[in-house]
Amino acid sequence: MKTKNTTKEDMKTLKNTTSKTEKKPFFSRMKHLIENANAWGIFVMGSTFVMMFGSAYLAYILQNDFTQLHLERRSNMIGFIFMIVAAAFFVFKLSFFIYTFIRFLKYKAIPSVSNEELPTVTVIVPAYNEGKQVWATLKSLAESDYPKDKIQLLAIDDGSKDDTWTWMQEAKKELGDRLSICQQPKNMGKRHALYRGFNEGTGEIFVTVDSDSIVDKDTLRNLVSPFIVDENCGAVAGNIRVLNNDKILPKMLDVSFALSFEFVRSSESTLNSVLCTPGALAAYRATAVFGCLDEWINQTFMGQASDIGEDRAMTNMILKQGFHVLFQRNAFAYTNVPEKYKGLYKMFIRWGRSNVRENIQMSKYVFRNFRKGPKAGTRLLFFSQFSRIVLCYPFVLFMLVFVFTHPLLFLSSTFVSILVLSTFPVLFYAKRYSFSESFWAYSYSVLFTFGLFWITPYAIATASRSGWLTRELPTK
Repeated sequence: MKTKNTTKEDMKTLKNTTSKTEKKPFFSRMKHLIENANAWGIFVMGSTFVMMFGSAYLAYILQNDFTQLHLERRSNMIGFIFMIVAAAFFVFKLSFFIYTFIRFLKYKAIPSVSNEELPTVTVIVPAYNEGKQVWATLKSLAESDYPKDKIQLLAIDDGSKDDTWTWMQEAKKELGDRLSICQQPKNMGKRHALYRGFNEGTGEIFVTVDSDSIVDKDTLRNLVSPFIVDENCGAVAGNIRVLNNDKILPKMLDVSFALSFEFVRSSESTLNSVLCTPGALAAYRATAVFGCLDEWINQTFMGQASDIGEDRAMTNMILKQGFHVLFQRNAFAYTNVPEKYKGLYKMFIRWGRSNVRENIQMSKYVFRNFRKGPKAGTRLLFFSQFSRIVLCYPFVLFMLVFVFTHPLLFLSSTFVSILVLSTFPVLFYAKRYSFSESFWAYSYSVLFTFGLFWITPYAIATASRSGWLTRELPTK
């Protein structure tokens, strides 16, 4: 994925805009939203609300048709069985949401420990076709308020075809001995670049940062503090927000990231079982890494070498060793995300394939005595994820039948569901960050429902395929 080069100044602008927006009263927030929105953004947002409220009215006038449909389903065996399965799944997901919400309320980020207590760290930044952005990433890491004698900064160019290596050399000139740079003989993949970093690193803790990410000054110290507080901590996930937050798709993803990190991973953290430490920002205890490094670098799926999902795979293997995996809400990284639909669906396909692979791997140990202490919560997290994979095809088939047999009922019920279910992400983002930007949760749900619904079934069917999909240079 290639986006514009984004610097620390852009990050400051993003943070200042968010903080200013969330302090304003309601009407001032709405004025801010209108004044800062572009024509296309207004059209997308406006269309979303027209479709949702129009569908709510349509659902109201089609009440008799919905009643007739339910009677038809009850009258035949297949329809009746599907209704029971759908109802059971709905009850489970509702119960799981309530459980997740309760766990979220119990979460508290671990504050930074003192400089004397902080461990030595090796920060690894793998880069491929990143251009000038890698320079901004390394600069932000060098400006961290982490003790200089305890940090090793290592950047690895994975055989880039652009000027990434040149920008690494520029960073080296500016940072001197504080930065070490190296170059792979050819493009071998992110996993192999990290593998080199793990073997060359000397820190007690390894921190991995994507080459298109920017961090706050206190990010590193906040990220690694749990390793001191919890001796059983094997990995920590950082809090990811969107850096290039000036286009429609990134705005939608920023709202989605807030929910998936600050709500979902906060809940998982209270169970010591965050399921994925993101490549954009994660930390690992060195002993935990070396406990599975050979297995990780040689991992295969259906006879093919695994070159995707290295972050989820590492997390899985560390959990399997019995370590705790936590989330730090106060350790921020701001990363570039796709700005166009093609880049977005390619990223989701890669994530989807990794999710299928690692859920299969997790099934092999999660019901065993893989660590001391409670394990029921971890098993519940696994069951929630695995059930979505198992029920994917039946629900897609039902959706397609519903579309062709009752298109108006499908559209009205779907948009009403989006209106209801997406209100929580809206409220969550409005509370945490920005009221004016929170409404993008509705538009994102519409996009995901109608434009990305095919990702999971496609990822399941093509789980054995490899390829990063989003890192090549654009063709001219």
